[in-house]
Amino acid sequence: MTSVADYAHLWEPQPGWLNTASYGLPPRPGWEAMQAALADWRVGATSWEPWDASTRRARESFARLVNASAEDVFVGGTVSAALAPIAAGLPDGARVLVDEVEFTSNVYPWKVHEDRGIEVVSAATDDLVAAIRPGVDVVAVSAVQSSTGAVLDLPAVVAACQRIDALLIVDASQAAGWLPLDVTGLDALVAHSYKWLMSPRGATLGYLSPRLRERCRPLQAGWYAGEDRHSSYYGTGMDLASDARRFDQSPAWFSFVAAAPTLELLEEIGIAAIHAHNVSLANEFRAGVGLPAGDSAIVSTRMPGAEEAFAAAGIRAAVRNGGLRVSFHVYSTSEDVQLALKALERL
Repeated sequence: MTSVADYAHLWEPQPGWLNTASYGLPPRPGWEAMQAALADWRVGATSWEPWDASTRRARESFARLVNASAEDVFVGGTVSAALAPIAAGLPDGARVLVDEVEFTSNVYPWKVHEDRGIEVVSAATDDLVAAIRPGVDVVAVSAVQSSTGAVLDLPAVVAACQRIDALLIVDASQAAGWLPLDVTGLDALVAHSYKWLMSPRGATLGYLSPRLRERCRPLQAGWYAGEDRHSSYYGTGMDLASDARRFDQSPAWFSFVAAAPTLELLEEIGIAAIHAHNVSLANEFRAGVGLPAGDSAIVSTRMPGAEEAFAAAGIRAAVRNGGLRVSFHVYSTSEDVQLALKALERL
């Protein structure tokens, strides 16, 4: 039986990298695929179609990772741009519920419609399920909160949304790649790939349920959203794809060139194994700073002087919303944890 440690040789992190929640480090297959594509681009060695084949591979791999059909997966560049057509499809006066610490890529796309009566309301993380009650039309929430690492009770949120027939939109940018995900009961799930999916910035993937697609207009449709892309280059005729591809944004080729083998590697290692590895390291750190065990790969704690102590020891982490944030992924080790704890000893 293989383990996460069996794949450690595919990464080359400098000790003390505890900031995957900001960006993930590429594995060798993704890095080498991107370098090969860049080398070909530099001299014009190939056409673009081989690069674009990676977009299909990434789409299919992401679909498997979230238990979706590839026909229900679209590609794009950013989370906020992916959510824009959904927000534009809401009726005037709709009410959108978000977590009070929700990352703004899943807030601003709704708030820009306040001039037509869209109302964005918030609830504390622990009160979110209770706040899903009649009068809420959309729940837009992260599967894992960026600033706190809080893991959403997704089954409870799904059940609450179904009781009132509210749309459920999930930002999985801080979850996809380490947390087991299933789109059953969701209307949309969107994730950028540069964090836990360890790919270059510029590749976003998302799931759109058939019922939600019927309510949305593909406002960013271009040639890449055509049923037959090679027939969509010129002219006034428009034949958009019949599935979620009609919401595709033309992809950043090289980002997807790296994303495809990286997502496939995640499948090979197994998200369940990565989840156990990450949470175990996070809990080792939590125990070292006097926190109870948790269920997240992200640890956030307020510790005066920690940022300076980490900087002095060469530990790369982050400060978000006033708290020290450390995050652990497939390439993290117990040695990284102990290095961080040693840096914090005097605190």
